[in-house]
Order: sequence, then C-alpha cells, then structure tokens
Amino acid sequence: MSNSISDKIQVEETPLPGLLKFNLPIMEDERGSFQEKFQKEKLAALGLPKEFVVVQQNVSFNNKRGTTRGLHAEPWDKLVSLINGKAFAAFVDLRKENFGKMFICEITPNVAVFIPQGVANSFQTLEPNVYYSYLINSHWSPDVKYKFLNLADPDLNIAWPISLSDAIISEKDKNHPMMKDIQPF
Repeated sequence: MSNSISDKIQVEETPLPGLLKFNLPIMEDERGSFQEKFQKEKLAALGLPKEFVVVQQNVSFNNKRGTTRGLHAEPWDKLVSLINGKAFAAFVDLRKENFGKMFICEITPNVAVFIPQGVANSFQTLEPNVYYSYLINSHWSPDVKYKFLNLADPDLNIAWPISLSDAIISEKDKNHPMMKDIQPF
C-alpha cells in the first residue's frame, strides 16, 4: 500500500474522445512544493495511451497576461501542463468523426491535459509569467504539416476571458482559416 502523492492523480474524461484532463496533486510545505508531472505507468492506468512515448519536451514562457496562442492541430499527441501560472484552454476536434466538437477548461499547475492527434489546441494566459510545458511523441521539424483554426471563428464562438482585441496574438495566429474552410483529419 502506497501513500505517495501521485497515487491521488485523478482523470476526467471530456466530450472529445481521447482528450483527457488529469488532476495532479501538489505537495507543499514550508520549503515550497513538489509535484510528479509525468509518471507513465500511473497515467496509463487512468487512460493515457500506452503508445504515448515522449520524445521531446517544449516549454513556452509567456510573460504577459492575455498572451493567446493557437488554434493548432499538430500531427502528434501531446501532454500539456503549466509549471507556473493560470491559463484558459480551448480544444476543437478536427477529426472527421467529431469535427467541430469543443472542450474548454482552465489549466493551472495541478492540471495536465492529454491532447490526441487531430485536436486543435490553444491557450490564453490569465496572469503574467506563465510557463506552459508540453511533452510530445514525435520530433518537431520545419516540414511538419499542421492544421490551423482561427481563434476568432464566429462558428466556434469561444468565450475568451480576455477579449481577443485586448490579447497578445501573433500575426500568423490572427490569420488562420475559419472552420468552414478546412478539411477534417
């Protein structure tokens, strides 16, 4: 019998098949905190695909509140979590069988989300100095083919906590196509 903090990990299924939200406990004391972010065996027991083999970790630092990135559907699976801060996240299924289905949630350091290939993902920082980490099961390369979706698509009607007119968004992300103009995976 184990009393480790990682034994308290919980999973929440979402309306998007394969998109899983994990609640990861944080142990705190007068020294600070400790957290187990990724333990494959324990997460797999809760539904993380056993085939998810991490080959790369990326970290995005976002120093300003309102930084908004996405919507990107990469040709790999990924597990996202925050090291610090709070973010609003939106996910849109671009796979043929669930095309257009959406899920939104808030991500904090005690939440991780597994995003299967074909689901577009985005986030908006709700405070400054947000570190967004993601583990992926394929190496990034400049030749990788993504699918993109416009953050302001009126058919999605995402209720961004910070208006997109006040958000910090790259020109590239502002100019992604609308849902009606893309083909499903």
